[in-house]
Amino acid sequence: MGYYLEFEKPIEELELKIEELKRLSDGKDIDITAEIKRLEKKAKDLRSDIFNNLSRWQKTQLARHPDRPYTLDYISMIAEDFVELHGDRMFADDPAIVGGLGKINGTSVMLIGHQKGRGVKERIKRNFGQPHPEGYRKALRLMKLAEKFKKIIVTFIDTPGAYPGIGAEERGQAEAIARNLMEMSRLRTPIISIVIGEGGSGGAIAIGVADRLYMLEHSVYSVISPEGCASILWRKNGDLKTEDFSRAADALKLTAQDLLGFKVIHDIIPEPLGGAHRDPEGAAKNIKDTISKAIEELKTKMPGKLIEERYRRLRKIGAFLNGTQT
Repeated sequence: MGYYLEFEKPIEELELKIEELKRLSDGKDIDITAEIKRLEKKAKDLRSDIFNNLSRWQKTQLARHPDRPYTLDYISMIAEDFVELHGDRMFADDPAIVGGLGKINGTSVMLIGHQKGRGVKERIKRNFGQPHPEGYRKALRLMKLAEKFKKIIVTFIDTPGAYPGIGAEERGQAEAIARNLMEMSRLRTPIISIVIGEGGSGGAIAIGVADRLYMLEHSVYSVISPEGCASILWRKNGDLKTEDFSRAADALKLTAQDLLGFKVIHDIIPEPLGGAHRDPEGAAKNIKDTISKAIEELKTKMPGKLIEERYRRLRKIGAFLNGTQT
């Protein structure tokens, strides 16, 4: 059995009962198939009811689920002949960002993404998916390489944010992110980006300036985390409560559904019932289908047209009021 979030506890209880009944009937003359099927249907209906009515804070928790597939998981399921490339040629190799060449349906592409790591040792090695400046510089090096050889770029976004440590700041964290934004905006090759988990602040957008931006159904994308927002706005003397995080998530409107409504993203990629971690192969297939469709739409566009459309799309994000004060 996997890890269950707090709002999934009713599902966990039912699935534990189902597993127990299966063990009881294993190799014994006890026919409880009908009861097992009844409970499985009940669990499926309950899961559907819960996941069709998730709050923004619950979606945030789901986007961070420890069993959720990460960039390298998806690459292994959707790409062939992947060869990882390392280093920024300036300082070091940052394991929080991975990238390399691979093929999707026979088309050679440059794949780049955040990698959080699974298990304590790997998470520490990959700094919990929080890149240093060398990570962004590695990503940019690979993007420029893709541009040189006319390869389509595919990025996977999944980070709480860029690492805010002293060393990262000393090596130019803000400059590295800003340079990526500038360079990506004028790359003469198609860019497809997908938020697969958390899209946190500048750490996410540094590899997210794209011609096509998609989000998985239960992913989030925001300028700040609900915890960070709540801490800035409402922390006074005592600790913050879950209600504060939920309130902040609602104010931030950070879900895929919110951002599609704001026309920040192009579309939402469906997840299997219960989240991508319930059926990684199913989620990967949906991602691969979306990427393949986007490649077909973009591969024939001339570089000048591509850059112009990218510029216009980015300029249209947001809204403002123009008037005179009375």
